[in-house]
Amino acid sequence: MKIKTVRDLDLKGKRCLVRVDFNVPLKNGVITDDTRIKAALKTLNYILDQDGTSLVVMSHLGRPKGKVKEEYSLSHVKERLSELLNKKVNMASDCIGKDVLSQIEALKSGEILLLENLRFHNEETANDSDFAKKLSANGDVYINDAFGTAHRAHASTEGVSHFLPSAAGFLIEKEVEFFEPLVNNPAKPFVAIIGGAKVSSKISVLESLLKNCTTLIIGGGMAYTFLKAKGVEIGNSLIEEDFIATAEKLMKSAEAKGVDLLLPVDHLASSEFSDSAEAIIVDSENIPEGLIGMDIGSKTLKSYSDVITNSKSLVWNGPLGVFEFPNFAKGTFGVAELVAACEGITVVGGGDSVAAVNKFGFADRIDHVSTGGGASLEYLEGKILPGIAALR
Repeated sequence: MKIKTVRDLDLKGKRCLVRVDFNVPLKNGVITDDTRIKAALKTLNYILDQDGTSLVVMSHLGRPKGKVKEEYSLSHVKERLSELLNKKVNMASDCIGKDVLSQIEALKSGEILLLENLRFHNEETANDSDFAKKLSANGDVYINDAFGTAHRAHASTEGVSHFLPSAAGFLIEKEVEFFEPLVNNPAKPFVAIIGGAKVSSKISVLESLLKNCTTLIIGGGMAYTFLKAKGVEIGNSLIEEDFIATAEKLMKSAEAKGVDLLLPVDHLASSEFSDSAEAIIVDSENIPEGLIGMDIGSKTLKSYSDVITNSKSLVWNGPLGVFEFPNFAKGTFGVAELVAACEGITVVGGGDSVAAVNKFGFADRIDHVSTGGGASLEYLEGKILPGIAALR
């Protein structure tokens, strides 16, 4: 898919309205992970480097559901953005209205205004045309660099593009650059590693990946539903009874398409779901009654080694175990290490798997770490993302 980028717009002397994804995690009003802010810097700095430009930045934060709530104010982001840009950032009290327009009209070349949380207005998520038009009055051109919300047709991600010359920022450009080949023409062998808790949330992406991948590795809580469908004992492990038939159908589909579908062959288990629980080695596919599967075992990890190392393209979405608990982080760490060592094109998408590669220090050894959990999944499903389609 060919999209217009910020390079294709004449920005000289323009007020640039930029949609970013500053939906960062906060604890007591303090940012605990500024990855998404850093991801927008390349685009913001490029715009500020153009002659006579000023910058109007908009984003959402959390789910205030149309109500003004201080804990979701983008004022919590303002100082960190200022530090990273090494420039003063002014703050608006709203994202539309006369006062906001007055502040924007007063902006001089090189100055920055951060608008207040878009989702303080219900019209944002409703993609209300009048609201989008009011937002468009805040700029002369529109740049969307919020991949994390590109799968949502909201006023600030899709609606504004109908009223202003529009283009993608460098982050969205990079996301498209890496995901498009995985969907349409991946280099083979193509390995997909899909983890996480539930089969039900990954059915569409699994069906889509089976069309192109060489090997499909399934881990995390969802693996136990597949193992149950295979006739394996899973003890007290997480299972979605309603999706056993779906798992069986997916395994048959993989076999028919010649795709190797790999499931855990041993486990780390526990008698309780707790961060202090003792890790019990289960040296077989079958998990005894009374035990909960919590992570993949060493034999499973070893069986993945050559497959991951020799892949020409690889995508990973979802952890392989309860990596938040130190006793059950070995599987996810081991896979992260293998992916980092892979010489093929490697893409990691999804909140937990991204958190894992960051936690273990492998992010800089992976070709692309996506900023969009839901957006990256929908891209892999082959869906059209409204926020990106608007920039064609």
